[in-house]
Amino acid sequence: MITAADKVPVAVDLKLGGTVQIGSNALEVIDLLVLFEAIGRTGSIKGFAETLGLSYRAAWARLQAYERALGQSLVRKTRGQGSELTEFGSALAEAFTAALTGLDASLGRETRAIEHRLRRLLTGQGGALTLAASHDPLLIEVLREIPAEHDTIELSVMGSSAAVKLLLDGGVDAAGFHCGMQDAGEPDGPFAGVKTSTEFVSYPLFEREQGLLLAPGNPLGIRTLADLTAEGVRYVNRQRGSGTRRWFDRMLAEAGLSSTAIHGYALEEFTHQAVAAVIACGEADAGLGVRAAADRLGLDFVSVGWETYYLAASRSLTAPAFDTLIAIVRARAARTSGYRSTGSDAG
Repeated sequence: MITAADKVPVAVDLKLGGTVQIGSNALEVIDLLVLFEAIGRTGSIKGFAETLGLSYRAAWARLQAYERALGQSLVRKTRGQGSELTEFGSALAEAFTAALTGLDASLGRETRAIEHRLRRLLTGQGGALTLAASHDPLLIEVLREIPAEHDTIELSVMGSSAAVKLLLDGGVDAAGFHCGMQDAGEPDGPFAGVKTSTEFVSYPLFEREQGLLLAPGNPLGIRTLADLTAEGVRYVNRQRGSGTRRWFDRMLAEAGLSSTAIHGYALEEFTHQAVAAVIACGEADAGLGVRAAADRLGLDFVSVGWETYYLAASRSLTAPAFDTLIAIVRARAARTSGYRSTGSDAG
């Protein structure tokens, strides 16, 4: 509800086609955005006129028509004889920009889903699917074994937060991310947008065990986080934005330990396997990672807890390849050390 200058309430209806209906007046959102951009960029009605290729008088008349329809002033003169958006104009510009950004992402996801479905109807194949996911050894192993008759899944490995953001922005078909024990109690955490939205479905793939990866035989006797601050202990970290890094930082805070007390905290690797490899070759003594990475390279392991790994996708996406991936991963996790089944319910 927007109240006009004369305090008469008028109904506002934002239609899918980009039209704002206010009473009997219809305004195109794109026209208003052009006005907002031109005034912001040039600081003048003349600049707005030149942007549209209109005379100054015609541009001024168009601005007045917008303001009559809205019942509010959009532009005001400045002391230097230029022009700027009013508080109302600035707020409206911000609201429309935010709404269109969200709409672009949503339309991007829906367009992907329609393209896959149409391609499958016409050719029998849906084409390549894109997956942005936090690194996991078992997931990558299964992706290499997906039967050839299924659509290709193109994987990009990145931190959980980056993967979820890419999905929310409409940049990929699905995202793989994990939530540690602490994340489960954070309703406003980094993955709340995808886990609670009705636009997405989140499938719990498995639970996996995280802990300290240590040199074979644990020669330094590392058992706790405090042991990582001892003289001579070299740590190797995961990159910022990864779920494992978030978990490690939370554990440090809860233990009252400063990251500056840990030698090697700034040394970052982008996968669990890379952290394990650095330790295995003697370049570091400890790092946080999954048990599977420790087992593969014969490292010692001190558990810190279990976490759930999810695969999220648009609810409108029909992708048999993802269904196959989920089924195979769950079956493999049930019989692999360091993993356990989460069941088959989608969230």
